[in-house]
Amino acid sequence: MISNTQMDQILLYASLIVASLSFFLCLYACARVGKLLNSVKGLEWDTVATLTGDIGTIKKSIQTLNNRINGLNSPKLNDELLQYAVKQQTNVTDINKNNFGG
Repeated sequence: MISNTQMDQILLYASLIVASLSFFLCLYACARVGKLLNSVKGLEWDTVATLTGDIGTIKKSIQTLNNRINGLNSPKLNDELLQYAVKQQTNVTDINKNNFGG
């Protein structure tokens, strides 16, 4: 069985490992935040607002285009086009039958 002294040593080493891991993760997070701050150093709020608006406009245009493309490929539209073509074909044949040459 594990004695109190051995349990104390295990807990001490486990806490040191967790603390070291936390320290390195903190350093990594600080480095990433520093990198982000350096990359946006030259941006002003007006520029950020303009870019955000442009992204929104592009997103809306892409959504509209996708909706149009999806609408063109819909089965409902294909059925309507087929019915229209059949009606046009029957109208042409009816006109040819009723045409009395002269």
